[in-house]
Amino acid sequence: MADNKVEFINVKVSEIAPNPEQPRKFFSEEAQAELTSSIKENGLLQPVVIRPVEGAKVPYMLIAGERRWRSCQAAGLEVIPAKVVEGATEEEAYVLSIAENVNRADMTIMEEAGAYADLKAAGWTPAKIAKQFGKTETHITWRLGLLTLRPEVAEMVDQGQIKNNLAWHIAQLNPANQMVAAMRYVRGDFDSEAEAQHFANGLKMMEQQTSLTNEKAPTAEEQEKQKKAKAKTKDGLGKAEEVLIPLLEELAEKKPEDLAVILGDDLTRHLRVVGRLYAKVQMVKNLLSKAQGIQRAMVEEFTKAAVEVQQEAAAKKAEAAAKSEATTEEPEAKAADAQSMAKKAVAKPAPKAGAKPAARTSTAAKPTGRRAPAKKAEAAAK
Repeated sequence: MADNKVEFINVKVSEIAPNPEQPRKFFSEEAQAELTSSIKENGLLQPVVIRPVEGAKVPYMLIAGERRWRSCQAAGLEVIPAKVVEGATEEEAYVLSIAENVNRADMTIMEEAGAYADLKAAGWTPAKIAKQFGKTETHITWRLGLLTLRPEVAEMVDQGQIKNNLAWHIAQLNPANQMVAAMRYVRGDFDSEAEAQHFANGLKMMEQQTSLTNEKAPTAEEQEKQKKAKAKTKDGLGKAEEVLIPLLEELAEKKPEDLAVILGDDLTRHLRVVGRLYAKVQMVKNLLSKAQGIQRAMVEEFTKAAVEVQQEAAAKKAEAAAKSEATTEEPEAKAADAQSMAKKAVAKPAPKAGAKPAARTSTAAKPTGRRAPAKKAEAAAK
């Protein structure tokens, strides 16, 4: 880009077209209105950046400054100052556009991630992207990791409902669990963002396990070890609650000048001990918070599994009811068939005169013209 020719000109607003590949897709209406008012009052202080395009409806396309260009239109300006970059390729123009927007507070995190993804698709490595825009490689990698978010969660991130770090942890989950973690955080189920992260990490652990229900039951020896470990841990935490907390509360009530006299030469040693204690407490707190996240994820997983079992049971019950209903209807169908056959027998014409009967009985044959036998057959069918 250093070899490209650059010049400053005044150009008609109508001769500039926005860049369809602009990395920023969201423009705050409030901020746009403020900029329009400023331009009406003071004019355009910073030129837009454009490049010439051949064969297009308008001679120039924006590289940077779409917000300014929009506000100039809204302010009714016809001619504005512009910096023209001759010979810039599509990729160079895109890089310039990202460079202008990437460090602005109003560029959303998902827009930034999308811009980096476009450069990665063009062959840029995270290291090259980081160097180009003054970011760390980790920053670029984390932004790219957000692109696996489902659209609903990505919108929550763009709206600021979910912060960047938590968004990355949620992005590691499958789409269903992304929605679970996001909705629980947004509705306030967690006391802190860290708690929500630990919950998301717990869900990830559940995903990586084939099935909690397929795990082997612990042996008697393992159960005994777990029982002892549980008792020991609860006993230790109970002692801390009974002894340590009251002691710290008592110390907290004293004045610094009193402690200086009371502890004397031992003050430095006690300060060092409390410092170590504080570090351990922070570590244990973080550990317990992670454990809580895993526990919540396990509850979520078991609840989901229970719902699936209930749905499966309901489906089997409905299937059994349908089979039972079909079995009940079968005799009724046979009875209806029998009745239909009887009616057909009634409707069958009488044998012709002189025809040989199929079988003789001791009773005298009745005239064939009479309908008494047909009536008897109908009554029998009924």
